[in-house]
Parts: sequence; structure tokens; C-alpha cells
Amino acid sequence: MQPYFFPYIGYFQLMHAVDQFVVYDNIEYTKKGWINRNRILVNGEDAYITLPLKKDSDYLTVKERFLADSWPADRIKILNRIRESYRKAPEFNVVFPFIEQCILFEQTNLFNFIFNSLKVLQGILNIDTQLKIASTIPVDHALKAEKKVIAINKVIEADEYINPIGGLALYSKETFGKEGIRLQFIKTGHVEYSQHIPNFLPNLSIIDVLMFNSPEKIKEMLNNYELI
Repeated sequence: MQPYFFPYIGYFQLMHAVDQFVVYDNIEYTKKGWINRNRILVNGEDAYITLPLKKDSDYLTVKERFLADSWPADRIKILNRIRESYRKAPEFNVVFPFIEQCILFEQTNLFNFIFNSLKVLQGILNIDTQLKIASTIPVDHALKAEKKVIAINKVIEADEYINPIGGLALYSKETFGKEGIRLQFIKTGHVEYSQHIPNFLPNLSIIDVLMFNSPEKIKEMLNNYELI
């Protein structure tokens, strides 16, 4: 998976469903995706929180990108926005210190910053899956798409690969099967909870899930998926 900034519950369902979770650091950074931004609930509506990046080539990988020089001030603004948006949420006092820990992490490398937050969130969610960084796996990193995924699976001796449901259009069960790998796709079940607003807003950052739900409820959510 790509490294995402405070991703939605489905990202962690996938992490929870597997034994080894490989995070790409040597993948090209893409604009307008979820690598350095996500959505939270602000005054009853969804709004973005975004990691500002230094201006650089559009062809650099995630591990070659860095947070902007304005980050020391920007991170305080992000924390204040999260605090004001969720200070009345039932789990705020428990959750906010962990969010603060992630945002105040003293690293400006984009990948390292996000990877640290994924590890912190993994701990909060009690997921014991082994996280691996793609570039540390000895494969031909010039490979692309399906070929690279298969190569990684072989090196880490995986006999089953689980991909998000969007991968249905990208990956072939037959192709993986010929390599001795069972391919499955994870589909998130219906997830809804009280956000203290009239109409539920789905697929917000994991921050929203953590703020409004007990650990027991979140455990149920992490198991609310099917493999197809």
C-alpha cells in the first residue's frame, strides 16, 4: 500500500487482515491523492487537513519528498483545527495526545513522517501486523504494478495476497495463482456511527473513527469486511 496520512478505516482493516503489511516508500508521489492529506469533520462538514510539501520535481518518490519549511507553524494550525473540531467528542481526551504525538514527530521526510504515524495508529488500534518498508525488500524495484507485487510476495514467502477492492480492475487471480499466490480483495462492510450531526459522513480519516468510538466498537469495525 501507499503511505497515507491518517487514512480511513478501510486501510486499517487491510492492515488487520494480514500478517505482513508492505508500505511503499519508493513509489512516485501523486498529487491530489491521500498521501499527504485526509478529511476530518469540521462544523458538520468534511474538510481537508494537509501536510504542506517543499516544492520539488513531480517525479520524485515519496521517500524523496520533504515537508515544507513552514511546517513548524503549520503543524500547530493542524493540531488546533483537530482540537477545535473534536474537543466535544467522547474519546477526545484519550485520542488527542496520540494525534499530537504523530503531528509533533520531529521528522520532515514525508515517508518517515507518515510511517511513524501509521505505527502509532497501529498501536492505538491494537493491530499486531508486521509492517515492512518496500525498499528494504530485495526485489528488482524497476518492476511495475502486478509484476512488482508478485516479486515482493515471493521474497517475503507469502502464499496469499490481499488487495483493496479497487484492485479488481488491476490484478488477475489467474496470474497470481500461476505464481502460487492466492489473490483476494478486501471489501469494507457498512460502517456508521454517531458523529453528533444529522447525516453521517463516511470514509473520513481514522481520526474521526477514534474520536467517536470506544475501543470495543472500533474492534468490531476492524473485522467488518469480507474477502472476495
